[in-house]
Amino acid sequence: MKNKGYWLLLGYTLFTLGLTAIIMQMVGVQWAFLSFIELGGRLLGFLVKIFMVLAGVWLITMANTDWEREREESSSDD
Repeated sequence: MKNKGYWLLLGYTLFTLGLTAIIMQMVGVQWAFLSFIELGGRLLGFLVKIFMVLAGVWLITMANTDWEREREESSSDD
């Protein structure tokens, strides 16, 4: 995968910011630079944060996948 490091960095950043934002929301505080997410309401803000965590996990998984090995394994099963 081209630019694997950048995709991993983006995935880890989304995961970390989303997870910490959810935890901080439970305590009653929020990241100042993510406060715009709450403009649509608390439920929408929570859903956006959940989406951030899931997108981060997905990006990390896709960046760490060895696509050549996956192609070889799927073609050898035929």
